[in-house]
Amino acid sequence: MNFVVLQFPASNCDQDAVHVLGNVLGQSARLVWHKDKSLGDTDAVIIPGGFSYGDYLRTGAIARFSPVMQALQEFAANGGLVLGLCNGFQILCEAGLLPVALICNRSLQFRCEHVFLKTLTPDSAFTNRIPPEKLLRIPIAHGEGCYFADEAALAKLKANDQILWQYCNGRGETTETSNPNGSLLNIAGICNERRNVAGLMPHPERASEELLGSTDGRLIFESILHAMKSKTVAKAA
Repeated sequence: MNFVVLQFPASNCDQDAVHVLGNVLGQSARLVWHKDKSLGDTDAVIIPGGFSYGDYLRTGAIARFSPVMQALQEFAANGGLVLGLCNGFQILCEAGLLPVALICNRSLQFRCEHVFLKTLTPDSAFTNRIPPEKLLRIPIAHGEGCYFADEAALAKLKANDQILWQYCNGRGETTETSNPNGSLLNIAGICNERRNVAGLMPHPERASEELLGSTDGRLIFESILHAMKSKTVAKAA
């Protein structure tokens, strides 16, 4: 399978994503610079973490205007799989590919630690290989990861089963103390209504090898692979 990892000025997890996709999972993965106007031949796109354009205006606000984003919009509109991680999640929200916004952490502090995630549904291209009741232990590193929305938007997310992951404690309880940034409903990651675009604040690419203390993040990438392979088989049939 072919993956593209977008690269913006000050992306700092782009190489991590390429390493996991290529060296750990054995897939084809290449970088695409933000000024490129085409994604080329790809099955899925990863938007990595970092501080695109230094986050000088607002996280993801400048990156949404990069030339490559038009190609990404078209790719997503045609059903292509897109996953935004940390800053990538913020970019997807700014670009309107995912609803509402991410704001400053409740503590107004940069948080860098491991968290537990509860997966709410297996019904997505990003969660289908995560075992039921399995809690994911994955690191975060962000200052603006608080998912914020009005009541109507939250109700729509719940009604459409678009909340993919919530912050929780080691017992799977979604408590206030297990929420590192104050996200409403302890939201850590969501998908769009078509279920082909998702965003996640934690970093699964930093939890895909035993050397780093957790391989739980691989389940997310393996879910994408499973979804792409299923799609390929369906096309062939």
